Amino acid sequence: MNQRNQTHRATPTGAENATAGAAATPSNHLVTFDAVRENPRVKVFIRKADEALAEIGYTEHGERHVSLVAHIAYNTLKRLGYEEREAELAAIAGYLHDVGNVVNREQHAQTGAVIAMRVLSDMGMSDLEVVRIMGAIGNHHETDGTAISPVSAAVILGDKSDVHRTRVRNPDMIKFDVHDRVNYAVEKSFLNVDESRKEITLELTIDTSISQVMEYFEIFMSRMLACRRAAKFLGTSFGLTVNGNRLT
Repeated sequence: MNQRNQTHRATPTGAENATAGAAATPSNHLVTFDAVRENPRVKVFIRKADEALAEIGYTEHGERHVSLVAHIAYNTLKRLGYEEREAELAAIAGYLHDVGNVVNREQHAQTGAVIAMRVLSDMGMSDLEVVRIMGAIGNHHETDGTAISPVSAAVILGDKSDVHRTRVRNPDMIKFDVHDRVNYAVEKSFLNVDESRKEITLELTIDTSISQVMEYFEIFMSRMLACRRAAKFLGTSFGLTVNGNRLT
């Protein structure tokens, strides 16, 4: 699932390649995940957004995080039988979902949607695809958004399942706050999509000598509820496995 390194070029359908009035860009061609990832402006936005969050003490939200979210979102839809282009749009939305942090952490989902609109339109993406990505980015945060499409549901699942010690910037455990401690305690995280059973499971291995399982629920309960809603939108159930014990 989260091991996929890149998406593939897809053949656009007539609807996806259509323009939406005079506002559509003249080129209006298929914009791939690879093209977005290599876009110089996108690289700057992602780097600077992560630097801004580092200044206020947040865990890593840079290239590692957004790449992983993109790959999980892509693989989630592919495993569930969605078309290649739909999965690629999820990857693009996942890669861009946190660019709004370059402006401010508050309402970063909505700000990021507007930034993505400008970037993708300038790259020549059709308006119909741009608005799908905007909706996914604008709804990825658990406190003020919800799944409105398969693309948005996949991004939510990818984003909220990224809990891991590699996100912790400060290796000095004495200074850890609860978010650092819980993230650092997670030695392994994997979003398992079982298409035959219509089940999505976040599998965690937690070092309970660093953080107790209850602390995970204290700070991440809203994220798990967002995952449950997203999974339901995709016609699946959501469950959590901690150290081999399944919690539904």
